[in-house]
This record gives sequence, structure tokens and C-alpha cells, in this order.
Amino acid sequence: MNRQITLASRPVGYPKESNFKLIETPIPTPEDGQVLLKTIYLSVDPYMRGRMNQARSYAANVEFNEVMIGGVVAQVVESKHSDFQVGDIVNAHIGWQEYGVSSGDGLRKIDPSIAPISTGVGILGMPGLTAYFGLLEVGNLQEGETVFVSGAAGAVGSVVGQIAKIKGCRVVGSAGTDEKISYILDELGFDAAFNYKDTSDYYAKLGELFPDGIDVYFDNVGGKITDAVFPNLRLKGRVVICGQISQYNLENLETGPRFLWHLITKRARIEGFLVSDFGDKQANALKQMAEWVQEGKLKYRETIAEGGIEQAPSAFISMLKGGNIGKQLVKIADVD
Repeated sequence: MNRQITLASRPVGYPKESNFKLIETPIPTPEDGQVLLKTIYLSVDPYMRGRMNQARSYAANVEFNEVMIGGVVAQVVESKHSDFQVGDIVNAHIGWQEYGVSSGDGLRKIDPSIAPISTGVGILGMPGLTAYFGLLEVGNLQEGETVFVSGAAGAVGSVVGQIAKIKGCRVVGSAGTDEKISYILDELGFDAAFNYKDTSDYYAKLGELFPDGIDVYFDNVGGKITDAVFPNLRLKGRVVICGQISQYNLENLETGPRFLWHLITKRARIEGFLVSDFGDKQANALKQMAEWVQEGKLKYRETIAEGGIEQAPSAFISMLKGGNIGKQLVKIADVD
């Protein structure tokens, strides 16, 4: 049997385990041109929270009794597709389940000789690509600039800061625990960092850390920290909107300050993006990222929940509350 996690109800505020349901269905049989995949690692990510809502966002939301969406590292266990062999390790998007069928569209083979296969949904997967394109393409980062990253100890933010250092920039990050601050300073090489939970005046703190202003702000968080960035931007500063995790679980939306006039005086730019915007460039980006990982220029950490598919809801909720350092994964099975 195939165990799956489905959406049982729509969350109000932070999701609860009761919003999910574990069910069993027969393991599917692949048809001609398809492969049967066994999930090894499941990725849980902040964007999934928005897809649990009733209102449509940038993509179709999960309906009741549907399998929760999500990326996985999987092994091909049966193949009727000429491009894939039994035993291949792939990046797939089959959601929160132990087995799934794919036509091959969107499957990407993972080379275990480059890095552990778990990185296929982490630093060498969607989060790493998000950092790469968001900073270099959307943020148009230039050597010698100053960069501020919120959510800097997460799967995306931790990579953003390291790429900025590779490009010769000064990097400051914010995170929510002293352990995370130590991680981004001592392990990842950020130039400075602060614990936002211990900081009362974000505007003043940013002014202290960026006396000449911020060139690029990579925003994973939103809320009051982001509000404080705009008056601290340098001329021609860029704000890259990647995520707004501080807002995803609010029952009542916050009212922020009206900051757009700063864009006039700073001649600054704000731009949001999705990693899918850069599909035709992903192969080259992954090649570069893999080289940096192998050279030791990009480091990563993974928070892995053991115990199978039933651990997915609690791992997801923990991630939304900041319980992870680096990429949050759920270990579903071993490689055959």
C-alpha cells in the first residue's frame, strides 16, 4: 500500500496536525512512458502554507482530500520510460506520499557522486536555485555591494549570503535564535548578524550595521524587518521579494507603514519572483552551484525528521515556526 498525506481542512493561523490526514491507497502501476517512484526524502517548504488556503494564489491550491504538494528525492523502482532506469535517483514533484507515478516531465536526475542525494531538494535543488536567481538575476548583485538577508539561516537565506560572499560583497543576516546567528557567522562567513527577537529597533540596528546603506535586500520574511529596510537603502538599492513567512500564518493582517516615498528618494526597485521564471537557465546554474559545493565555497546544513511519511505534518509546522537550520527534510525511506 501507498501511504499519503492529504489535506483534511484549511488551517486558521498556524497549521495543526489535524489539518492533515494519513491515508492508504494501492501503489500505482506505471503505464507505457511512465516510471514508478519511491520517495526517499520529502521537502517541506514555506510556500506550501499558501497553497493550503482557499483563495487561489499564483498556482492551484490543494483541495480537500488531495495529496499535499511537494518536491521529493525519489528512486525509480519500475520504468516504462526510455530515459529512466530502475535505480535512478531523481528530483520529482509527486507530493507527500511514499510512491508516485511520473511521465518523466519535470524529472531531473541526481548524481550521487556530486553530493548527498538529499541536496537534490536543498542547496542543489529549488532552494539553492531560488537563492541563485533571486540574488544574481533579480537583485543584479555587483561586486563590492552590501547585502542584507532576512531569514538568513534557512534553506534559501543561508545560500544567498554565501553567494554574496563569493561575489565579493559584505553580507549581514538576521535570524531568530543565537544558535542560528552563530551558524551564519562562524560557519557560513557572514560579516555580521543580529537576532531579531532580541532587537527592539530594526531601523536603528540596520543603520548601525549599514552606515552607508543597503544595496540589495533579500527578503524571506516580510513584516517589521522589511519595513525598516526601505529608509536604509542606498541610492539605486534593490529589494528582492522571495518570501513573507512572517505573514503566512497571521489570522489578522498587519498594517505596515507607507514606505513607497523612499523609493522616490532612493530611486530604488522592488521585485518579486518565482524560481520557475528561470527554467531555461537552471541547468547552468546547478552546474555552477555544484562546483561551489565541491570546492567548499558553499556549505549547507539539513534538519531531517526521521520516522517516515507520518512525520511530514509536524516537520512542516516546525519549519514554519523556525525550528529548522538550513533545509527541512523528512526521511521517508532508504535507497534500495
